[in-house]
Amino acid sequence: MDGNLSVSIPRDLVDTILAGAKQLYPRESFLLLRGRKHKNVVTISDLLVAPFAVHGRGFASYPTHMLPMDFSIVGTVHSHPSGDTQPSSVDLNHLFGRILMIVGFPYSDERCIAVYGSDGGKLTLNVTSSAQNET
Repeated sequence: MDGNLSVSIPRDLVDTILAGAKQLYPRESFLLLRGRKHKNVVTISDLLVAPFAVHGRGFASYPTHMLPMDFSIVGTVHSHPSGDTQPSSVDLNHLFGRILMIVGFPYSDERCIAVYGSDGGKLTLNVTSSAQNET
C-alpha cells in the first residue's frame, strides 16, 4: 500500500510543470518523472518528455512501447484543463511507475497539484527549494 509514501520535488521542477501546462492549455500536458524512492519518500529529480506523446483536448497519450527502459522513471505528471485533480479511471488504469501527479487549471502554484500512489491513494507533496536537491 502506498499510503505512507510522500513525494518530494524541487520548486524549479514544479514551476516547469506548471508553465508547460499553461502553455499547452486547453490541451493536456504529459511528462515522465525521473527520481528515486528511498524509504517512504519518492524524490523527483528530473522531467522527461515522452517520445511521440500526443496532447489533445481532454486527453494526453503516448505509445508505451516507445518509452525508454529507464528504471529511474518513478511516475508521470499530466494536466487536467478542467481543474479537477482527481484521477479518472483511465488515469489509474494506465498508471506508469509508482506515482501519478495531476496538475489542475489554473496551474498557479503547488495547490493545483495532487499526487497519487499506484493504489490510487492520495500522497503528500513536499515542494523543496532547488538548492536542497543539488547534492
